[in-house]
Amino acid sequence: MVLPSWPLARWELLRLALAAMSSVMLGHAWFVAAAAALVAPSVALRWREWILRGRTAAACAVILQTTHAGLRSGQTLVAALRSALEPHPALVRAPFDEALRAFELNTGLEDALVSARVRAADRRHAIALDALALAAAEDLPAVRAAALIGSVAERLSFESALRSEIDARSSGARTQIVILALVVPLFALYLAVTMPGLAATLASPIGARALVPAAIALEIAGIVASRAIVGGLEL
Repeated sequence: MVLPSWPLARWELLRLALAAMSSVMLGHAWFVAAAAALVAPSVALRWREWILRGRTAAACAVILQTTHAGLRSGQTLVAALRSALEPHPALVRAPFDEALRAFELNTGLEDALVSARVRAADRRHAIALDALALAAAEDLPAVRAAALIGSVAERLSFESALRSEIDARSSGARTQIVILALVVPLFALYLAVTMPGLAATLASPIGARALVPAAIALEIAGIVASRAIVGGLEL
């Protein structure tokens, strides 16, 4: 599943549009539908973030491994890095491309890599750029630079494999959290649609000001507590 790479403003507009459409379509159950519609884009964003984080972790290790191979074959650091970046998507290679563009504009390679590292949002990008900057700063021979970059690539590969194993072991718990988080709102929506009396109660002042906010607060607290438990197990 690949979600569109929209800016935050567009996701927020989608959130408001979903809430408005749900409120109009479901009539007296507008409060439940609007709450679900407000949460849906956030869930989608978290899902996209999780996918991109996994791809970045694996791609950074591959980029360094390919750069290591290029250095061992006699290429310069810049040429090896360019070759390593070619098969990867723009989102993964963006920090490296930024450094290479600065280098083409007569910025020192070390300075270009350090500058890109400062602006890198992902930790794996930062580690990879640090290794490349260190090799450039010390002006290491190709063999020593390859050894340095290779060691960092092995570290990133190990972290990626460990992350995959942790995700696989905790996938059952994560799925249960999602299912349990969806059951209550969907069941409430079903009851509100099929039982006008219940919908009227929830739409009354006591429902809108006390019952619905309390239910939402308990639902959020349950999700946060469940994720904290899973996070503790992952550690």
